[in-house]
Amino acid sequence: MKNTILATSLLMMFITSGALAQEAGLKGGLNFSNLYVNDVDDENMKIGFNAGVYYKAQLTDVLAIQPEILYSLKGAEVIYDNTFLGIGNGKYRFNLSYVDVPVALKISPVGNFYIEAGPYVSLLTSAKVKRIDSNGDKEVVDELDRDNFNTVDYGIFGGVGFNFTGGSLGVRYNYGLQEIGESGSNVAEATPNSKNSVLQIFMTLPF
Repeated sequence: MKNTILATSLLMMFITSGALAQEAGLKGGLNFSNLYVNDVDDENMKIGFNAGVYYKAQLTDVLAIQPEILYSLKGAEVIYDNTFLGIGNGKYRFNLSYVDVPVALKISPVGNFYIEAGPYVSLLTSAKVKRIDSNGDKEVVDELDRDNFNTVDYGIFGGVGFNFTGGSLGVRYNYGLQEIGESGSNVAEATPNSKNSVLQIFMTLPF
């Protein structure tokens, strides 16, 4: 892992050394997240947020590369029709917190409009599950041990946006390629083959 990070850092330094322009700033917005869980009655999108910093290197007039570091809240609301964590049926809310590191390749084919795509890697920082009763009250069921989850997530993303004087607005879809539950854990049993799926609406503001 350390060798991979070092190699990636050196590659980024090499790529950005010849940049026409460079920009750093703040990025934030809303997450509309879900998990695709088998054997449930219903799944509902969960609203969270993303916030962090970015660095953009303009390589040509139409091509840029933009690595980011973001704190991102993901998860879903799931209605189970079988026993979950030894408690039973009902509606549960998965609250999963990650530090995301996406690297976007941005192409501006016309004007201020851009298209972006790339990979991301995420580190799980915390995981909680809440049961929601019929009155809408929330009860903390368990602050699950991170060992029950794959603490490293990864995937791909794509999006579009618009640059304006003083920042940009955009939308991005993140598709996880790693199952959230560690093999053999109760989370893996409750969320078989489940992966993160997140639609993001965001704004960037340069320093």
